[in-house]
Parts: sequence; C-alpha cells; structure tokens
Amino acid sequence: MDIGIFLDRDGVINEVLSKRVKFVNKPNDFYLLEGAGEGIRLLNKAGFKVFVVTNQGGIGLGYMQESMLQKVHQKMRKDLAEFGAGVDDIAYCPHKPHANCACRKPEPQMILELAKKYHVDRENSYMVGDRAPDIEAGKKAGTKTVLVGERNEEQVAADMCFSNLFSFAEWVVKEHDSEGLE
Repeated sequence: MDIGIFLDRDGVINEVLSKRVKFVNKPNDFYLLEGAGEGIRLLNKAGFKVFVVTNQGGIGLGYMQESMLQKVHQKMRKDLAEFGAGVDDIAYCPHKPHANCACRKPEPQMILELAKKYHVDRENSYMVGDRAPDIEAGKKAGTKTVLVGERNEEQVAADMCFSNLFSFAEWVVKEHDSEGLE
C-alpha cells in the first residue's frame, strides 16, 4: 500500500486571508505559498501519493460555482507544474458550513474515499492542514496529523507542527528515506 499526503488547500498550498487575497473564489485569487511547489515536488519525487482535501463552502453559500472551482484547481495544477510538481487527486466539499454533511472537514469522508480509491495505508499517511478541522479530520481518518503555518491554533493537538509545507516535506522525505518507502 502507498503512503498518502493529504493536503488542505487554503493556507497550506495557497494564500488565504492575506494582503493579496481574502478568499479564493476565482483563478486570479490563487497564489501559491512560498515553498509549496517545491515541497510538493519533493513529495512526488519521494513516491508519496499527494492529494488535496478542501472544504469549499463558498459553493454552498453561492459565492462561487463548481465550474469556477474547477478553473481554480486547473490554475493550481498549472502553477504546481511550473515546479515539476503535481497532485494525484482533489476532493472537495461544496456544502455550506454547518450543513452537517459527511464530507466537510472535520469529518474524514474525503480522506477515507481517496485512501480507498488509491490503496493508501492511512496509518502511515499524513493529513496536513492549517486549522483544527483539518487535524480533526486526519485523526478521525486514522492518519498522522501535521499543523503548518503561522495561524494561532492553540487548541489543535496535531502530531507535529511545521512552519510551512516545504519544511514538512523536507522532514517527511528524510524520515521515510531512512526507513525506506515501500
């Protein structure tokens, strides 16, 4: 079985609530965070499966259409490709916050479905996020959990913390190099 790296999108791969952009509702709102492309390239080269699992409540709230989300994800893939990086698949929850659906993080459905589809060993995989719902979803799915970024998330009990995706990618590649990826 493969090891998966499940990445939240906003705040892990791209800017959100920054000086340039509040929310990512169209492609020209999408800016990769520094080191994200290089970090995902490291993960790709090391043989990890890389997935994006993202809550997109703006669809349910009427701020964006699913067709526009697809265009945002096309831009993300294009921007990552400039670094020789890519993601294996993207799962998203289009429902409103507090809709009590099974797919919105902190629920684990997106992770569980991708893990099943791609034969991923959840116990040895990682959920990387910048907020409590990401970490809770990872714990419920049975993955290791990683908090990245500078947000003040004091209540989050992640298994490990890194300043950004790149620093996590460097660590996990070295960690699994010494253990030997399957």
